[in-house]
Amino acid sequence: MTRIELQRGGFLLFHDPFLTRSEADASFPALLAEVPFQQQTIRLFGKSILQPRLSAWHGDAGASYTYSGLSLTPNPWTPALSALRARVEAAAGCTFNSVLVNHYRDGDDSMGKHADDEPELGENPVIASLSLGARRRFVLEPKHKGGEKVTLELGEGNLLVMAGTTQHHYRHGVPKQAGRGARMNLTFRRILGSGG
Repeated sequence: MTRIELQRGGFLLFHDPFLTRSEADASFPALLAEVPFQQQTIRLFGKSILQPRLSAWHGDAGASYTYSGLSLTPNPWTPALSALRARVEAAAGCTFNSVLVNHYRDGDDSMGKHADDEPELGENPVIASLSLGARRRFVLEPKHKGGEKVTLELGEGNLLVMAGTTQHHYRHGVPKQAGRGARMNLTFRRILGSGG
């Protein structure tokens, strides 16, 4: 595990690898079979657009989540998600009651730069990001001038934990990368006030 210090009290914990290659390879098709992926419509800059990836929201009862004008009610935990949740909680040292599963079908699917700073995540949320499948570039950049940009290649069963004040001072995203294969990313989080 590598700890990466960020400015203003943020930090990253990078486990590479986290799952063994065989565990990661087995998890991908299991999740494809269990998770009801959809291409959701979100609001950006006053316009409705289709997300450039497939996604699904899972969690404890009541762990609802809202971002970019999209309100999500959780699907129940699947066997594969529950098993991965327990492993991730042990590594992160905290509990999670929800997970956003993103499926990047190829290198043309992407995630724009954003911060996971919605009110229901609390003051300094811990976000644990487990990546399966093809490696993709993950970019973390400061919201204001003066901080360092961090770029990592995520995939093949590694785990990135974003903690401290990271979501206050940094944005992260996954840009398009032509020629890359399918990837899945599971971002575990804790929704406050959900009773879970």
